[in-house]
Amino acid sequence: MNLKKSAFAAMATVTLLSFSLGSQVFAAETSFKDLDSVAGKEKIISLKDQGLIKGVTETSFLPASKVTVAQGVQFIAGGLQLSLAAIDFNIAPTASGLFTNVKDNAWYAEAFINAHYNRVDIPKDVKPSQILTREQFTSMLVQGVEAIGNLPMINIKPADIVDDSQLDPSYQGAVQRSLVYKINTLDSNGKFNPKAEITRAEAAIMVYNAVDFLKFREAAAAE
Repeated sequence: MNLKKSAFAAMATVTLLSFSLGSQVFAAETSFKDLDSVAGKEKIISLKDQGLIKGVTETSFLPASKVTVAQGVQFIAGGLQLSLAAIDFNIAPTASGLFTNVKDNAWYAEAFINAHYNRVDIPKDVKPSQILTREQFTSMLVQGVEAIGNLPMINIKPADIVDDSQLDPSYQGAVQRSLVYKINTLDSNGKFNPKAEITRAEAAIMVYNAVDFLKFREAAAAE
């Protein structure tokens, strides 16, 4: 069964201007009022304008707030439009059947299921309230991108990351590929800051960059 092509085909129906990163629809005429000083705010606003982005309220995004595992999985599943559309089940899967600490009635339960079956590696015993680091969120997002985009294995020249020694070895490949895909960039000092806790603004911008990469890759393949 080919999850990737079917899932990405569903994404192609979404406008090329921008994509979603949440599950709750907010009125398009409202705007987040707390993004004035946020770098990349246009990307967040563009996501919001699709009517699928999730803020804390209709007008509040809390860009500096830290991202929990629950929020991070929701951002990825919603932003990449992960679904079970291409999968047939005899019995519908449950979040509690896949994850020890995810209740079936949790607001993020569906996102965990969708991410799992689209090959995003989420530990079975993960705690949804745990705060994600930049390297952890990057790893999950890249897995989702590579699954839905049906991306081939690539040989890359590793970028010179000043704080590479701080990267968990299990995340190094995903971080390097995220730089190739232009999902991430290094800071002005050439650092990735892998252990920094990721903010909602950073996560949203990364998701925007991820689907932007997939959009243009699909367009190039169609030419």
